[in-house]
Amino acid sequence: MNNSHTLIIAEAGVNHNGSIESAKKLVDIAVDAGADYVKFQTFKAETLVTQTAQKAEYQKNITDKNESQFDMIKNLELDRAAHEELIEYCNSKDIRFLSTAFDHDSIDMLAELDIPLFKIPSGEVTNLPYLRQIGGMGKPIIMSTGMSTMEEVRDALNILLKAGAEKDRITILHCNTEYPTPMEDVNLKAMLTIGNKLGVKVGYSDHTLGIEVSIAAVAMGATVIEKHFTLDRTLQGPDHAASLEPDELKRMVTAIRNIEKAMGDGVKKPSPSEIKNMHIARKSIVAKKPIKKGELFSEENLTIKRPGTGISPMEWENIISKVSNRAYEMDDLIR
Repeated sequence: MNNSHTLIIAEAGVNHNGSIESAKKLVDIAVDAGADYVKFQTFKAETLVTQTAQKAEYQKNITDKNESQFDMIKNLELDRAAHEELIEYCNSKDIRFLSTAFDHDSIDMLAELDIPLFKIPSGEVTNLPYLRQIGGMGKPIIMSTGMSTMEEVRDALNILLKAGAEKDRITILHCNTEYPTPMEDVNLKAMLTIGNKLGVKVGYSDHTLGIEVSIAAVAMGATVIEKHFTLDRTLQGPDHAASLEPDELKRMVTAIRNIEKAMGDGVKKPSPSEIKNMHIARKSIVAKKPIKKGELFSEENLTIKRPGTGISPMEWENIISKVSNRAYEMDDLIR
């Protein structure tokens, strides 16, 4: 493996609660943490859900139980002006803006705003018209695959490719669509299965509590990590409770950058930092007791001790029974 840069998407999502000022604060947090992208969500409630659609159980537990999914997400919309304002703000802060489109009009709007890539959420993996539209946009694509079987992921990939997407510009994220995801349901090895079976770059969209699974995913070869974050986990809203707080996001990014460095090039060799320790930690063949000139070297008069500046103990068999060409005192390195 190489130590290529992992793209870290700080998922603000709808954790702005409909406030542009809160959205900007989330951008600031992503910048401070060192994320590559800050991502929001683009949708119109009228084109996303029916008036009677139910909320997910995790949403019912942390939001108004009498509120419909439609009413909940209607309050979380960002209009075009808000998108333009956030894009300008991200540019001023030197971080890349992303948003996930949840309907066809939103895809078109994001295309007009010239976002750098399209992010497909897990819920659209089985949406053929949506996938076909994204695939024809001529942009890099990242697709989450929560709730999906391998066949569904394969079918979605084929739709994207037939629509014109280039395979080497597609990254597929393993994901579990439960907030938060129980550790026993993570199944992180499935990320590798996706890459091996489909021949694509892979990553992980993390809905677990904490940061360790994202870090493990990078060590396993993830090229993209996506993670929800919030200003405060106790805020009202559907995703806050399963999101990282600012200090946690920063720790995650720092840990991932350290893991990238630690992965190295895969060649087993002494590192530059440890070469200076070799002669200290390794050993040499030394005199176990005084040895006269002309005496045979033997297991009785030789031993192995530090430092490693003399003859390597790997030469033991070659030294035994040879004639000493000089006298040695105890602990002298054999030359």
